[in-house]
Formats: sequence, C-alpha cells, structure tokens
Amino acid sequence: MAGIWFDEMEVGQVIQHPIRRTVTETDNVMFTCMTHNPAQLHLDEEYMKGTDYGTRIVNSCFTLTLMVGISVNDTTLGTAVANLGWDEVRFPAPVFHGDTLRIETEIVGLRESKSRPNAGIVTFEHRAYNQKDEVVATCKRSGLQLKRPVEG
Repeated sequence: MAGIWFDEMEVGQVIQHPIRRTVTETDNVMFTCMTHNPAQLHLDEEYMKGTDYGTRIVNSCFTLTLMVGISVNDTTLGTAVANLGWDEVRFPAPVFHGDTLRIETEIVGLRESKSRPNAGIVTFEHRAYNQKDEVVATCKRSGLQLKRPVEG
C-alpha cells in the first residue's frame, strides 16, 4: 500500500511526485486513435505547420490522465474507495512531443464522509509542469479515501 490514509492528510500538504514522464509521439497518436478523436491538431503534422503551434500538440485528455495517473502511487494507491469527480480542468499551455512532465499534488479540501465512518472525502489539486517549469495542466479531483484501519 503506497497511498496515504485520509486521517494522515492535511490541507495545504504538497506532494512532489518522483515519477517524471517524457511524452512521445506514440503516446499522443495511440491515445488519440484509441479514443476515436479525429482532431487534426493531434494527428495531422502538415495541417499543423500552418497554425500558431507549427506542429502537432498532445491530446489534452492524455495530459489529464497522465497527470492524475502519476499522482496515484503517492496519494490513493490502496487507500481509495472511489474517484468522485474532476473539476476545474485547465490546460494553460500546450504539451508537445518530447516534453517531460513533472506533477505535484496539493490537498485542498478534507471532510468526513456522512455515509461511511471509515472514509472521508479529499479534494486534490494536481498540477503538471513541463521541462521549462511552465504549468501545462491543472485539475481538482475529489475522491473517497479510506481512514487508517483501527487495529484490534
């Protein structure tokens, strides 16, 4: 169990996730095709040469799921009951093939569960940064998180 228990979390706690990930062309094309997204900005290099970006940009849904996925080991692995939702998803800068992303998570909300005495609801704010330290993605994620089991 690598995640943290609800009762071990504090609002304002920031977790710097040790895993970093360089995003590849394969990541982008496979994810985009697997999700049936025909957007030219992810798949058509010639089209993108004539845009402000000049090259394909990475599918933002891939960026979102990578950001959250990297956070799981240090936050919810083995301690989560359920993911309850994502809010305020933003992509302030594009991700390109070859960008290396690092992720940090801040605990921004905690409350006891009204229906489950062994769990609480946590709100995480995830932030993804590229190798230039530019914020490329943010989101808030709410989850139902287990409390440390009572021994006895």
